[in-house]
Amino acid sequence: MSTPSLERGVLLLARGDELLVDRVAGVADETSGRRCTPATGFQIASISKQMAAVAVLLLAERGALSLSDPVVRRLPGTPPPQWSGITLHHLLTHTSGLGHWEDYPAIDLHGPAEPDDLLDRFAALPPLFRPGVGWHYSSPGYVLLARTVERAADRQYAEFLAEEVFAPLGMTGSFAGSGDGRPDVATGHEGGRPVPSWDLATVSMGAGDVWCTGADLLTWLDVPRRGRLLAPASVAAMTAPHAPTGRPDEAYGYGFFVGPLAGRRALHHSGDNGGYKAFAAWLPDSDERLVLLTNQAEVDPVAVTSVLDTV
Repeated sequence: MSTPSLERGVLLLARGDELLVDRVAGVADETSGRRCTPATGFQIASISKQMAAVAVLLLAERGALSLSDPVVRRLPGTPPPQWSGITLHHLLTHTSGLGHWEDYPAIDLHGPAEPDDLLDRFAALPPLFRPGVGWHYSSPGYVLLARTVERAADRQYAEFLAEEVFAPLGMTGSFAGSGDGRPDVATGHEGGRPVPSWDLATVSMGAGDVWCTGADLLTWLDVPRRGRLLAPASVAAMTAPHAPTGRPDEAYGYGFFVGPLAGRRALHHSGDNGGYKAFAAWLPDSDERLVLLTNQAEVDPVAVTSVLDTV
């Protein structure tokens, strides 16, 4: 059995509870020469949106908020009136009309930024369409969801994930926010050289701020696979095809793309932060879970799906 080339990072494939591919390769940090190991943490980038979705669903189960709540009721200050029709459901499904990072050129992804100033920068751009009438991938929408979690839970977002999401799942190598000062995290690389991290404490909070080991991200896929952490109705809502993305037979749930992968039914998401790429998928018909984490920007995450045809 052959596996796709991986110069640095972690590649895992499980069928059922059997681990079929377990590969760790390359250096975590070019400067020090420190190697990647199974304990190395990587930025999972936009896969972090799944954690934000689960946090919102947990709070909805507890009655602390509703997915039909207008986001303007959940944010500090006086949000712009053009956001008045946007609900948490719209943010979760990328149907709010808010833009993605390229639509906000004044925002520096490397930050840092004051949280309320960041909201003002989001508000400076009128929505691209009325809520619910289109689909446009929006990381800023997930930043608003993280702010909503903080206010509804009366806790810092990273703290809520640590205590209410990662700890119950046994994801001991996972955390949200800055990786500065942590001894076993991978440095992002482009062209073989280390690059500075994006700001994960504020600018990418909820949208791309989580670090995981490969094993932890494999465990994470047990949330939809085994219904861990959430009630059945919440799992069903998270994995439902709420909004067509415009690609054939594909829709967006809450933090998951729902559609074909290597010709098979799948829940999946890729991630792309500066110097990092990530991919995670669960194929329910074959009960396969696929995880890629790499600190090499040049990797095509979706290309690793070829490993599904080798086992």
